[in-house]
Amino acid sequence: MLSLNAGGVIAVVDYGIGNLRSAQKALEHLGAPAVLTADTGVIRSASGVVLPGVGAFGACMDALRGARLEDAVRETASDGRPFLGICVGMQMLYEGSDESPGSAGLCVLAGRVRRLPDGVKLPQMGWNTVEPARPSGLLAGLTSPVWCYFVHSYAVIPDGTEGPGSNDEVAAWTDHGVRFASAIECGALWATQFHPEKSSVTGLAILANFVDACVQGQERGA
Repeated sequence: MLSLNAGGVIAVVDYGIGNLRSAQKALEHLGAPAVLTADTGVIRSASGVVLPGVGAFGACMDALRGARLEDAVRETASDGRPFLGICVGMQMLYEGSDESPGSAGLCVLAGRVRRLPDGVKLPQMGWNTVEPARPSGLLAGLTSPVWCYFVHSYAVIPDGTEGPGSNDEVAAWTDHGVRFASAIECGALWATQFHPEKSSVTGLAILANFVDACVQGQERGA
């Protein structure tokens, strides 16, 4: 594991919803200088940013706006620095969700979040396989099958999806009644529908890949 240079931190966005500290603790377990923060200055200057999220899409967006963090999160998700959205934090990067039709997302990526289909157990709660769509930094070093831990009833269907592999940002697919994007990677913007901090050794490997991306970005002066 590489280390960030002196003063470099990974900002875990604290907007007062869900168990945000679990992502911070997982990063600290890897030796990364992770801070849970609602300070826009810290977020904007961080070497990497993590946006966790649990619960309802609309409640998470309302909390983010209520904490006056929406602009800082949108900027850092769009400016080329390493950024990791987790669970609802992934969904928030899109335009909106059928779970909360009146609540706009961050609109960093095109597409909407849809409810998983009837006929399967909802929420999907437990382990499922993550099928890489292409080589990616997020899943680097992992061998199939990749098992990760999910808790959700809604999933990202990126704009224009007609079938697996039709969207460049999709890094991995998972099947639970329908094939949905379980991970995205668009340059330095990464996100997972699953919880890496709850996915044992595999999840720690994914978080380690993110920390390494932060180190490499810092070395490039990102």
